[in-house]
Amino acid sequence: MITITHENKTAVVTLAHGKVNAISHGLITALRDTFLSLAQDENIDGVILTGPTGAFSAGLDVMEQAAFTVEEATAFWVTYFEALQAMVRYPKPFVCAITGFAPAGATILTLCADYRIMAEGPKHVIGMHEFSLSMQVPEMMLDIWAYTLGEAKAYQSLQTAKLFHAQEAQKENIVQQTAPPEEVLERAKKHLSVLMRVHPVVFQESKRLARKNLLAIVDRDVNSMANEFVQFTNQPELKAMVAAFAQRLSSKK
Repeated sequence: MITITHENKTAVVTLAHGKVNAISHGLITALRDTFLSLAQDENIDGVILTGPTGAFSAGLDVMEQAAFTVEEATAFWVTYFEALQAMVRYPKPFVCAITGFAPAGATILTLCADYRIMAEGPKHVIGMHEFSLSMQVPEMMLDIWAYTLGEAKAYQSLQTAKLFHAQEAQKENIVQQTAPPEEVLERAKKHLSVLMRVHPVVFQESKRLARKNLLAIVDRDVNSMANEFVQFTNQPELKAMVAAFAQRLSSKK
């Protein structure tokens, strides 16, 4: 589901789940557990989250979502929210190398990082486009999106299902730098090395203070949030729309 390579006290965490890195329960569990472990690893001073060139992640695994029972869906969302908690709470320098498209649920993963570098290209987009599919977005995800863009811009982009290309995303500070796809990872390593030069105690305390509002967003009872979200989305008409979308995806294979 993911691979981890270590170099110069840096962990490079690479999403590795099929052609488009769809976010399945297995992948998000591995991501949560990895960040929890790396936070305690004294041999690691910083992390890069990335994907293969051309494809960071296509977002949630809709095929899996459509087949979930209520219990399975609840377990998935608990784990997804716990992964967001683990990444936002990660105390050391954390850079995201967005090597390709990263819409919806993948967008929110990237927003947990301290700094984001995005691949340029017509197919490489980021943003929350769920309204184009009449799909509900969980509260924690919406709050992180609003934290990044500001509430008004976040809501406007949600209404129009706006997907941002790299230069647009940089203009809105969704990402902080853009680069050709093949250069994204190396630039991420370069920026991480700058952050890692700061005394660790100073960096960690400054990060905690500067992101206290983001930390408050994820400091929630994830079990209650997951139960409420699954109850809402378990309505027959909403389940039918997800199933129809999954069927369309299946027919394209």
